[in-house]
Amino acid sequence: MANYRIGRLNEDIKRELSALLRELKDPRISPMTSILRCEISPDGSHCKVHVSTIDGEDATRETCKGLSSASGFLRREIGSRLHLRKCPELHFVADNSIAYSAHINEILHKIAGQRADSSPEDNQDDNQDEE
Repeated sequence: MANYRIGRLNEDIKRELSALLRELKDPRISPMTSILRCEISPDGSHCKVHVSTIDGEDATRETCKGLSSASGFLRREIGSRLHLRKCPELHFVADNSIAYSAHINEILHKIAGQRADSSPEDNQDDNQDEE
């Protein structure tokens, strides 16, 4: 397959999977699930779907198990919605990048808060040195 077609198909599958997640009734699938990215193999037979939840790594793993059990339904729906002759086999991978980015954001806010607390004193000292 051409690279532009694979990229377009990656985005189409991601969009359709995100819509289909809301229809699934499996209790293992977290309602706060995000499809981060899809990677289709060059021959189009396999698709690795990176999944993340806000609830943490354990919830993400359980969500992947639930999605794996529903992969036949998801594959059929994607094939019919996108009019694919051969729909790729879906493999769900737990990805903790949302939790990791939230952790980094928290650290950055702490650093910014520490700088804001210490900066008025530093500014006063600098002003006294200049006089």
